[in-house]
Amino acid sequence: MAAPRKKIGFIGSGAIACYIGAFLAKDGHDVTLIDGWSEQIDKIKADGISVSGPHEPFNQAVRAMHIHEAQSLSPGEEFDIGFVAMKAYDTRWAGAFIDRFVRPGGYVVASQNCWTDGALAEVVGEGRAVGLIMSGITVAVWEPGKVERGAEKTGRELGHDVFRAGEHDGTITPRTQELADILSVVDGSFATANLFGERWTKLCQNASGNPVQAMTLQGGVEVVSTSRGRQLTIMLLSECARVGLAAGYDLAKIRGVSAEKWAGADRGDVYEELDAMLTPGGSPGINWKSSMAQDITKGRRSETAFMNGFVAETGAKSGVATPVNDAIIEVMRAIDDKRLDPSPDNIELTLQKAGI
Repeated sequence: MAAPRKKIGFIGSGAIACYIGAFLAKDGHDVTLIDGWSEQIDKIKADGISVSGPHEPFNQAVRAMHIHEAQSLSPGEEFDIGFVAMKAYDTRWAGAFIDRFVRPGGYVVASQNCWTDGALAEVVGEGRAVGLIMSGITVAVWEPGKVERGAEKTGRELGHDVFRAGEHDGTITPRTQELADILSVVDGSFATANLFGERWTKLCQNASGNPVQAMTLQGGVEVVSTSRGRQLTIMLLSECARVGLAAGYDLAKIRGVSAEKWAGADRGDVYEELDAMLTPGGSPGINWKSSMAQDITKGRRSETAFMNGFVAETGAKSGVATPVNDAIIEVMRAIDDKRLDPSPDNIELTLQKAGI
C-alpha cells in the first residue's frame, strides 16, 4: 500500500531540499520550503521547481515561504515531519525553527552532511530527532528554481540505496520505516539500525572529497586525475577510516572498499591498489563538483570545521593522529577567511603541510 500522504516542512530551499521536496510533492505530499534565500523562494513561488537528472525532467509546484512569512504558520500543528536542510553550522537555530511547527508525535530529520545528529537532538530532544544519511547523491542549484542531479544513473539503477533513515538508539522503528518508505519515491532507501556507523561512513566520503574540490574548485574527476590529488584523497580517507574504527563505529564499505583496507593505506601494496582504483580510465564520466565546492564558488563559508574538524576532534579523543585532516582544515580556514584563493596548487600545499 502507498504510504499515507504527509504534511512536510523543510527549513532550507537549497539543492537537497528542492530535489527531495519536488519528488515528495509530485508524489502527493503537502510540501513547504522555508528559507531566507529570497531569490530562490520568489522563483519557486512563481514557477515551481525545475528538476533534472538521471530521470525524466519535470517541473513541480511547491509551497514556498520566506522566513518572515512563517509567522502565519500554526505552532505545533503545521507539519507531520520537519526536515533540516541547512548547512551544519546552522543546525541548532534551523532545528529549533522547524520544530516549532511540527505537531506532537511528529519528528525532525537531520538531512545534512557532517555530524549534525547530536546538535539537532540538543534543541528538539533525542526522542524527536531522526537521522538521515544520503549516500551517493550529488545535487546542485546553480540558478534559482532549478535543481540538477549529477549522475548518469540513479542509485536504484546501480543497486545502491541512497537514503538510510535511523534512530539514535540503533532501533528500527515505525517512523524510520515510514521515512524510508516516503523517500523511496526519490531513490532506493531503507531504515538502518546503524545510524552512526552509516553517518561516519558518509563522513569519510565527504571529508576526503568535499574540501579537496573546494580548495581547488575542481570536480571529482579532475582531482583524481593527478597522482598528488589521488594521494591527498587516499590519505584523508585513510585517516577518517582509522579514526572511525578506533572510535568503535561499524563502518560500511567506502567507495566499494572496506574501511579496514582504507585504514591500511600506509602499506605500499594497499596504497598501489587504491591508487589504481581511483585513477580515471576510459570514459571520464561526469566531473561533478561537491556541495562544498559549490559553496566556495558562490562565496559561502565551508563546512570544513564540522566535517574534517570533527574527524580531527574524534581522532584526538581516540588516540589517532590526523595530520592530513589538520592540514586541510588550516588551508580551508585560509580560503574561508579570504587569505588564500582556491587553486589546484592547494593540493601540494596541503600535502606539504602534512609532511607528505
